[in-house]
Amino acid sequence: MDLHTDNLLGFLGSFVRQDERNVLTLNVLLLGDRQSGRSSVGNALIGGDGFQTGVCVSGDAVTMEHRLLSRNFQRFFRRQGAESDLKLRVVDTPPMLLPRPHSVCELCPEGVHVLVFVARADLPHDNTRLEEQVETLFGPEWRRHTLLVVTHADHLEEAGLHRSDYLKQTSDWLRALAEEAGGGVSFLDNSRDWPSIRGRQLRDRLLRLSAGNHHRALTVRTEVSL
Repeated sequence: MDLHTDNLLGFLGSFVRQDERNVLTLNVLLLGDRQSGRSSVGNALIGGDGFQTGVCVSGDAVTMEHRLLSRNFQRFFRRQGAESDLKLRVVDTPPMLLPRPHSVCELCPEGVHVLVFVARADLPHDNTRLEEQVETLFGPEWRRHTLLVVTHADHLEEAGLHRSDYLKQTSDWLRALAEEAGGGVSFLDNSRDWPSIRGRQLRDRLLRLSAGNHHRALTVRTEVSL
């Protein structure tokens, strides 16, 4: 099977019929440092509170193992004049840690459609090692499938710093990812109700990003070791 045929089958396989509607399934992998807000972003995406959030007394990460949650959003968008459902399968990961290749295949057998890197605006960033692991696992095309989410953006407003100026002054790693991420950058403040308010906007961005990649998923390189 040639590459063109394989990509076409992968695209068509993303859509299935259910009750006379198309259902588009997108696999989303959350990545980021400890207390970056990954789980909160995951809750916003699925529109619930299934991912555990908060701060441990010990200062350790709340998320200690990979967890998959999914939700079907009925009639979320229209495609070729037909109503389509959006099914999101979101995998939360421990901080700075990727699942093993075979684990990713088990969690997302069709591959990963969108990578969501989560970083805090009020903390320094150097996720170079994690970025290297992502490229080893998914190949050099991973940035085209990436959305960068910067949380705690209210700290920028308090400091009187414009978001564009922040991106110019932040770490080399974060600035480069902001410039290269196919889905661009989404800023979220730390207000208590932002997951419920901003969830729809995040889902819209994921859908546009995946559509820009023709809903093709990143294939996991199972032969590598991380």
